[in-house]
Amino acid sequence: MSDINTAELLVRCLEAEGVEYVFGLPGEENLHVLEALKASSIQFITTRHEQGAAFMADVYGRLTGRAGVCLSTLGPGATNLMTGVADANLDCAPLVAITGQVGTDRMHIESHQYLDLVAMFAPVTKWTTQIVRPSNTAEIVRKAFKIAQSEKPGAVHIDVPENIAAMPVQGNPIRGGDIEKTYASFHSIEKAAIAINDAKNPLILVGNGAIRAHASEMLTKFATRLNIPVANTFMGKGVIPYPHPLALWSVGLQQRDYISCGFDQTDLVIAIGYDLIEYSPKKWNPKGDIPIIHISVTPAEIDRSYIPVAEVVGDISDALQEILYRCDRDGKPEPHALELRAEIREDYAHYAKDAGFPIKPQKIVYDLRQVMGADDIVISDVGAHKMWMARHYHCHCPNTCIISNGFAAMGIAIPGAIAAKLVHPARKIVAVTGDGGFMMNCQELETALRIGTPFVTLIFNDGGYGLIEWKQENQFGHSNFIKFTNPDFVRFAESMGLKGYRVESCEDLIPTLQEALEQDVPAVIDCPVDYRENLKFTQRSGEVSCTI
Repeated sequence: MSDINTAELLVRCLEAEGVEYVFGLPGEENLHVLEALKASSIQFITTRHEQGAAFMADVYGRLTGRAGVCLSTLGPGATNLMTGVADANLDCAPLVAITGQVGTDRMHIESHQYLDLVAMFAPVTKWTTQIVRPSNTAEIVRKAFKIAQSEKPGAVHIDVPENIAAMPVQGNPIRGGDIEKTYASFHSIEKAAIAINDAKNPLILVGNGAIRAHASEMLTKFATRLNIPVANTFMGKGVIPYPHPLALWSVGLQQRDYISCGFDQTDLVIAIGYDLIEYSPKKWNPKGDIPIIHISVTPAEIDRSYIPVAEVVGDISDALQEILYRCDRDGKPEPHALELRAEIREDYAHYAKDAGFPIKPQKIVYDLRQVMGADDIVISDVGAHKMWMARHYHCHCPNTCIISNGFAAMGIAIPGAIAAKLVHPARKIVAVTGDGGFMMNCQELETALRIGTPFVTLIFNDGGYGLIEWKQENQFGHSNFIKFTNPDFVRFAESMGLKGYRVESCEDLIPTLQEALEQDVPAVIDCPVDYRENLKFTQRSGEVSCTI
């Protein structure tokens, strides 16, 4: 067997893991990896910023369940990568980040652009390591993917010194086997079934773990057969189809909302695939007195407001089926929470015919939902619009509304939309962003044009950091330091060879969206938004009273 260098073995290992894309930027210290990728079946996608590359890998991992891969050079390239890596780690998206590094012969002295990247990535990854022996490369890559893709998924980092990358090595990739499912104990299943049978007014809270476990179909069957209402976290959207009569839609706003009444009235919360980072239990169980059943692939996190009476740890679909065999809720009264659904639907439909301009955020989201199909995907950036997307954009299917929630990183929408279009080229993709988030990674629109991934970017334009203004007004009664000016977004788009649109009236939005979604190049829509609705919502939420 002839020698290859470490970089070539690294790339062969990536191929063996089924990697389709590596997102990143070229640099001096990753030259050997780039040269190896040139001869590979893997497509290297050159991005305009390392943060964009990491966000692309992040969303790719979340949509596929397979680790997205991003690559940077050392120093500032690696530090630019960190935001997207941290986002993937906190949102449980499998990701492998690879960084170039100075040679091992320079690490003991002050060296140009040298940082201890293994130490730097430790707080934002599940595992971080450096290849210091070429012969260990295959083991390191296999371990990285196994850790990244195991529950709870997350980010892993591999540092590759430039002299190690060039060294000759003999070896082959290590083939990974399927991860076997684990199943919950019958004892825990029996305890859960007894608690559900005894409950008069149970409520299901479902999170992203149920989507990762592909438990949507079984969860819908479980809720339907037992007649238990379902609320989802921001990251659990679509796990039960939103038209389902038991769907209470999203929970997770910091203010009280209609669904808060459901938690006030319940005598049992069945948390399925729920991670505490998605919506703190202190928000819905502040006294810690609501009984909880935890059903997930992993044990419950420790929190004073989240102490389960039964912990069902194992394959979620199997656990739900086994509990269902043991449950009999015939003759139970209708759960109080079902009375909320009419109020929630009425609030949603209230804005269907609103003609105000600038357009209310609820109306923008409502109209967007009308033009998107059941399988089409929106990627929400972070800002005031995220709150409205989380509350009002309802999903038929899992993974059709991607929201950065655990880390809540601005700038994810446009890179995320590129990844979504690569994974699902036949679907309509919309990046929903504020003008603040747009300007953080708008350079990646050039990447989208170059690689042929057309999607629509819908900008909620208010000329400021609307979410922070909302928080300041709530806390202090005034706002500071949140206003800025914007470029002409239409001319900006056109200067890049894209399609640009400006919404001039409420009636323009749907036809503009429809036309933009038909383009074969990326399109940008500048839509003025009336964020006076933010404070109005806060005022209304303070008046929510549970009369059921």
